[in-house]
Amino acid sequence: MQAANARTGLSAGQQQALVGTRFAVRWVPSTGSTNDDLRAAAAEGAPEGTVLAADHQSAGHGRRGRTWEAPPGSSLLVSILLRPDVDPDDLHLLTTAVGVAAAEAVDEELAVAVGLKWPNDLVAITEAGERKLGGILAETTWSGEHLDAVVVGLGLNVAWPDPVPLDGIAVALNQLTDAPVDRGDLLVALLLRLEAILADPEHSALLERWRHLATTLGRDVRVELASGVVIVGTAVALTDGGRLVVETADGPQEVTAGDVHHLRPA
Repeated sequence: MQAANARTGLSAGQQQALVGTRFAVRWVPSTGSTNDDLRAAAAEGAPEGTVLAADHQSAGHGRRGRTWEAPPGSSLLVSILLRPDVDPDDLHLLTTAVGVAAAEAVDEELAVAVGLKWPNDLVAITEAGERKLGGILAETTWSGEHLDAVVVGLGLNVAWPDPVPLDGIAVALNQLTDAPVDRGDLLVALLLRLEAILADPEHSALLERWRHLATTLGRDVRVELASGVVIVGTAVALTDGGRLVVETADGPQEVTAGDVHHLRPA
């Protein structure tokens, strides 16, 4: 894989690979937040499939306002604008779709095994255990009760200095493979897979791929809901609607969103 020119974005060949899809990529050297920029663009009428990537974010953020910091050029930082016609209860499946596409793209390009930690983390499967490789954040824009747009952002650790901050918890692709990592190639592979997923009106194939990649199933977990409620039990299934089923002492509970902590075996 050839090294990508980050300041000019995708190469001509990479751009050609996306012809016929809904996606058009713009790549900038630096911005505050690609999610924030794309949500503003959505409000101004930007079409579905608009993609914004950046070498660096000065105000990147994740779930619950957590900050996302990465050295310039070290990560694939990208946001994707979608205008889906879906039931609001199924919006979380867009996060699922991007997660599956990203995990499969890494495997395809670099032969690195990646799993999905419910609901929005990508983890590398290493000899030392699971290490966080990236995260996904979906944000919605509404016009009254009408869903106007969804912006799905991805931050993926690609080429970090050694050791990666939070060593033992996080990892970067350059620590897992001897192959050169081209962020443009990864992005194109992701978008091609995402195009195929979005073109399929049935969720069954997506959910089967998610179940195959899920590292949370079968694990003892502690789930912290936004309401402050904490659920402790064993993650036993993903429903056809993409919700996590946790078997607790009081019976099974379905979770749509929450912070999941994998508990170590006793």
